[in-house]
Amino acid sequence: MYLYSLTLQRATGAVCAVIGSFSGRDAKKAASGSASTQEIAVARGSTLDLLRLDPETGRLRTLLSVDVFSAIRSLAQFRLTGASKDYLVVGSDSGRLVILEYSPDRNRLDKVHQETFGKSGCRRIVPGQLLAVDPKGRALCIAALEKQKLVYVLNRDAAACLTISAPLEAHKSNTLTFSLTALDCGFDNPIFAAIELEDAESDRDPTGQAANQAQKVLTFYELDLGLNHVSRKASEPIDNGANLLVTVPGGGDGPSGVLVCCDNFVLYRNQGHPEVRAVIPRRADLPAERGVLIVAAATHRQKTLFFFLLQTEYGDIFKVDLEHSGDTVTGLRIKYFDTVPVTSAICVLRSGFLLFAASEFGNHALYQFRDIGRDADVETSSATLMETEEGFQPVFFQPRALKNLMRIDDIESLMPVMDMRVANLFDEETPQIFTACGHGPRSTLRILRPGLAISEMARSVLPAEPIAVWTVKKNINDMFDAYIVVSFANATLVLSIGETIEEVSDSQFLDTTHSLSVTLLGEDSLMQVHPNGIRHIREDGRVNEWRTPGKKTITKVGSNRLQVVIALSGGELIYFEMDMTGQLMEVEKQDMSGDVACLAIAPVPEGRQRSRFLAVGSYDNTIRILSLDPDDCLQPLSVQSVSSAPESLLFLEVQASVGGEDGADYPANLFLNAGLQNGVLFRTNVDMVTGQLSDTRSRFLGLRPPKLFPCIVSHRQAMLCLSSRPWLGYIHQGHFLLTPLSCDTLESAASFSSDQCSEGVVAVAGDALHIFTIERLGETFNETAIPLRYTPRKFVILPKKKYIAVIESDKGAFNAEEREAAKKECLEASGAVEDGNANNADPMENGDGQENGAEDGNTFPDEQYGYPKAESERWVSCIRILDPRSRDTTCLLELQDNEAAVSICTVNFHDKEHGTLLAVGTAKGLQFWPKRTLAGGFIHIYKFVEDGRSLELLHKTQVEEVPLVLCQFQGRLLAGVGSVLRLYDLGKRKLLRKCENKLFLKTIVSIHTYRDRIYVGDMQESFHYCKYRRDENQLYIFADDSVPRWLTAAQHIDFDTMAGADKLGNIYFARLPKDISDEIEEDPTGGKINWEQGKLNGAPNKVEEIVQFHVGDVVTCLQKACLIPGGGECLIYGTVMGSVGALLAFTSREDVDFFSHLEMHLRQEHPPLCGRDHMAYRSAYFPVKDVIDGDLCEQYPTLPADMQRKIADELDRTPGEILKKLEDIRNKII
Repeated sequence: MYLYSLTLQRATGAVCAVIGSFSGRDAKKAASGSASTQEIAVARGSTLDLLRLDPETGRLRTLLSVDVFSAIRSLAQFRLTGASKDYLVVGSDSGRLVILEYSPDRNRLDKVHQETFGKSGCRRIVPGQLLAVDPKGRALCIAALEKQKLVYVLNRDAAACLTISAPLEAHKSNTLTFSLTALDCGFDNPIFAAIELEDAESDRDPTGQAANQAQKVLTFYELDLGLNHVSRKASEPIDNGANLLVTVPGGGDGPSGVLVCCDNFVLYRNQGHPEVRAVIPRRADLPAERGVLIVAAATHRQKTLFFFLLQTEYGDIFKVDLEHSGDTVTGLRIKYFDTVPVTSAICVLRSGFLLFAASEFGNHALYQFRDIGRDADVETSSATLMETEEGFQPVFFQPRALKNLMRIDDIESLMPVMDMRVANLFDEETPQIFTACGHGPRSTLRILRPGLAISEMARSVLPAEPIAVWTVKKNINDMFDAYIVVSFANATLVLSIGETIEEVSDSQFLDTTHSLSVTLLGEDSLMQVHPNGIRHIREDGRVNEWRTPGKKTITKVGSNRLQVVIALSGGELIYFEMDMTGQLMEVEKQDMSGDVACLAIAPVPEGRQRSRFLAVGSYDNTIRILSLDPDDCLQPLSVQSVSSAPESLLFLEVQASVGGEDGADYPANLFLNAGLQNGVLFRTNVDMVTGQLSDTRSRFLGLRPPKLFPCIVSHRQAMLCLSSRPWLGYIHQGHFLLTPLSCDTLESAASFSSDQCSEGVVAVAGDALHIFTIERLGETFNETAIPLRYTPRKFVILPKKKYIAVIESDKGAFNAEEREAAKKECLEASGAVEDGNANNADPMENGDGQENGAEDGNTFPDEQYGYPKAESERWVSCIRILDPRSRDTTCLLELQDNEAAVSICTVNFHDKEHGTLLAVGTAKGLQFWPKRTLAGGFIHIYKFVEDGRSLELLHKTQVEEVPLVLCQFQGRLLAGVGSVLRLYDLGKRKLLRKCENKLFLKTIVSIHTYRDRIYVGDMQESFHYCKYRRDENQLYIFADDSVPRWLTAAQHIDFDTMAGADKLGNIYFARLPKDISDEIEEDPTGGKINWEQGKLNGAPNKVEEIVQFHVGDVVTCLQKACLIPGGGECLIYGTVMGSVGALLAFTSREDVDFFSHLEMHLRQEHPPLCGRDHMAYRSAYFPVKDVIDGDLCEQYPTLPADMQRKIADELDRTPGEILKKLEDIRNKII
């Protein structure tokens, strides 16, 4: 078995993010003296993204997304003195330091330097986890969690290119490093600061007393640029709760030094300066035993001021100001700023005063500053204000609606994917992927549909059902369209585009017949083609009319800006050209052998008077390319046979496979696209010189013949294909993508541009006119989110009723009733405080109550502020029945008595009295720290009432351990209760125990069944294959795995094969050898005798691991499914970082050889960006076996053209053939 691995949606979570001007300033900006454009570099596991604010839409768009095939652990940016752009430093698990430079012309990241310093892998003594760069760009320090620190000196050579020195060591044994930063000390010697803890004594002391007495220190390392040496300059004790360092501006802009973020405190520290301390304000409802920890920080600098934004683990952002005189800090003031969901990184952009929040869980967000927290009535903490004789007094505050920030954009994130199912609950062409995502109040059930999302701008009902629509400008130099022309069966409607869209009657268009085409001709005239002729409307209002000869009518038309070809009934072609005076002149006629099915003329090349190529589709299943040159006008150049009669033709200029942001530096290829009557889109390359057709590709789009229409996407030509669902063909980051749109069937469409919508689409469907924009180009899926109450654990689909049952649970929170009471109490308390103390304002005062979900001035959404914190041993949990079609919750049961739901399944018992039942496993009083404790486990049995919309408890059965997995088996219920596999039947008052097996080593986490076989996944010991003998009522193990695995997900593949994933990020297939399987099936005892004998404390037979592949992220769910009609069955997986991928089995040995050789060449010619060896990465824990990495293969189109040709020559192929192979195998998956 050979598999092709492909990531369908890259990781959406964020590990870290930095901001910088990586593209620098272009010539225009440099001449005007304007600031450089800023980008955000975001690390998403093994993917590095570059985001930029789109000034037209005010939203973030992805400039570049590249898979680096290593785990990115840290990012930093720096700029050499006098330079105009920033470099990006990446710390990863490659054991190498990599410095990258962004090239906007080619839209790629280039490796400038790669320095090897250690082994690969995330190791505690190999640097890569911590990274700090001198603010002046003179040196950088990369550190490990323990012992090692390396400092590199950065400089430039005579050619002004970046140079990097040999590493300077600053190691200290038995020392843990918690945080690292560089001080801003102007042009003095660079200084780095670190929070450290020596653990030598702690390791040697078995009593633990030394560990309790260990003291954290703040250590300063100085790099002497003259001596080229690093020394420990100072080491001072600090608070043992210190976890984060933030650089304070210096060098004339501030006092220098660092902010030390500790548990409940923020300190200012610098060499030779006394400590300045302030307490972090606390939420009023926070339990006293809970501290307040800073998890993210950002600095905002202007010429005259600077301040810090610090975010706590509860999401509250505080503004920190330093009161200083020169280098002396006299005060530290902390002021409540706003509350946003907890982030892994926050970045402040100078352009537009924006804040990017990379959320830990759920969607990321972009906020705009409305104010910078200058109000005096906000809760404030400072050393002078809160320090008393009894110590520091806490400051309390209540979260309020956003006041200083306003959310303007969301970036969707699935992190983490907790569970996943693939099903078609909406009776659509393709199934949907249902994913349970998020954490706490930000949890959602997301419905993923393949395709791009659209945003509808307007919808208008028309007097009848239209058959076509066009948009036209009045002049070629106009920015926006002037008219929308809608054709009906016997009339034409003209609408003018302005602030509103209104019908016009003086447009000179013929409105008493239907139109075949409406377009701009020349620079300022319009053309309307109708069945009886061509109407040419001049700018001055004059109308020239060309009539068809005799009783013939025009059936088809093709045109561009200067040329028109019409087909008359009977198959006669007539060719027109626009002359120098703007007149439309008949040039040539040609009689075809039969009726013409469709026509298309290629666009006029830049600087030319005419296009050379005309495509003619005929009902004899052929497409002909005819010449439009005066010397051989309407003479055939090439012929292409197709599988069905063509319905629609369109020429599309596509940029070469590699291009910059605009692709202007690379030549375009001309493609002819044909929609065939059998629903297939046929694409072929047209030779720009000879007109010969080559490199043909086809894809089935739907049951209806595709109609093709040109449109504009990202300022480039694109193509709309309207079949039984709409598709968009466009260029994105060097790839040509053909992606469905998530909307209803459309009849006709055209590009639309107006003052309110620069790049939109106008379309007709039924009797309605729609105007919409296409969002999030490059995305594979369109998401629909249904909010949940707690973190989703698992869910099942109820196929008959098409409902979804979800179990949710959270630790350390209050249930719904307690939360409402606590919220009411907080609001009353804050109102009382406001009456008695003018310095503490009502939490919602001055806040925008409607912002981000707040219903009114006295409520704020839990999704934004989180749930109030309860005692850590408390659990809240619920069972929810969802109708995904209406997105309504039909039933919600809150579990009481500190129970948490952990498993769920549907079951049909032999007793048909109740039909399908819902079994839910719960744990009561489950604790993991300081040691694991459990009050008890239960299995609840619910029956469906109200036609499946609600639940009624039949009974619940107590068990001795946590029932982590439940599964139906032969009319009974299998339960994994701790390390016991148990079979239950339904009783009147509780479940009846029938038989069990106690020989599993650890904890059962997955159960799958097929016939009489049971496939059991153990938390630490991989798979066990079991059989159930009904006549003896006995469960026994006949095979297990020889490799211990920390199992996180499992899926049954076939009778002998299981797919699994472990917590180290590996996917593997375990298969029972066929001879052993046959032997067990033929054995009348089913292998029971061998099982009774045992073998090495395990099963008598061992499974073989036939597939090994390191994904690079923890896989949480596996699902076997087919995502498209006629496609191959895949193994779909979801990960903690929010990525979705697929594994497809190859069906031919030829494909295996081709892709394995392509992968091998790409490993050699295109090594990963962060320096990790690709094969070593995919073999991180076990050697990769029988899996081709599709993510690496799909980097082939992004290579330079000469490298593409080199690899193609070595494979005895052309680049076009390789691209076709990559496209074909992707189309089998999605």
